[in-house]
Amino acid sequence: MISEPVVTAVDGSDDSLRALDWAIDETLRRRASLKVVHVRQYPLWSPPEVIAAAPPEPPGSSPVLDRIRERLEGREGLPPIDYAALDGAPGAVVADLGASAQLLVLGSRGRGGFASLLLGSTSLAVARDADCPVVVVPRPGREVHGGYPAGPGPRVVAGLHTDSPDEATLAFAFAEAAMRGARLEIVSAYPWPLQTWMLPGEMPGPAIDQDAVEHETLTLAEGFVAPHRKARPEVNAEIRVLPGDAAGHLVAASRDAELVVVGRHRRRLLAPARMMGSVTQAVLSHAACPVAVIPPVPPEE
Repeated sequence: MISEPVVTAVDGSDDSLRALDWAIDETLRRRASLKVVHVRQYPLWSPPEVIAAAPPEPPGSSPVLDRIRERLEGREGLPPIDYAALDGAPGAVVADLGASAQLLVLGSRGRGGFASLLLGSTSLAVARDADCPVVVVPRPGREVHGGYPAGPGPRVVAGLHTDSPDEATLAFAFAEAAMRGARLEIVSAYPWPLQTWMLPGEMPGPAIDQDAVEHETLTLAEGFVAPHRKARPEVNAEIRVLPGDAAGHLVAASRDAELVVVGRHRRRLLAPARMMGSVTQAVLSHAACPVAVIPPVPPEE
């Protein structure tokens, strides 16, 4: 059994219960243990003297966790489960748990916030800040549009940006496909039509051949994927090179997929803080299946 647990955060909402069920299945696949966490917080408008005067709750005490225990009581085939009640801001507390977890699992929204939001602030903060992969489980019934040519059978979808490939994202996607016995579809989009800018009086350059751009993108993608094919020969991996918006293709591919895997964002020289890429945020907000957000591999010192 792997020492680091899968961690899921619950608040009693239907979203968190769906995430709990997904986390149980994933924990069994990984032959790991599961840690179920509830973060207790005071309302933001509570004055400090009210918080200080409140009687301390016993460690591990939580009505939410009590209901989870009752819900799972008698269910067979569960992994080893630990429960923890923690205090603080949920986004920060759960993200910090990623330092000692192999995976964090959350629902797309919790009890707080606005009902119209597609992605809750806690899920967004954890996916942006955690040191380990984060899976966000969406609400059922999300409609996605687009003519993505999905193949038959179970499949995992991964996004690949050939300008800045992320080895951690590909490795996670191959491992998930192997655990699930699923086909892996790797989506690599290239911008088309290309936007060109000319100064007044400047002559336009030669026309760009779309077939050449597509071939170059496929060649680059094949090179990045080759080491992972070699490491996981049991995985049937197919590269889809598509023109246009990467987020739109990944959302369309999420229909009937088991999981979509995307990279988070690389830290850049002028933006050293942790960031969420626009494609990743769009996929989190609109995908019809669970989405795994993978942090980049830390640069070598």
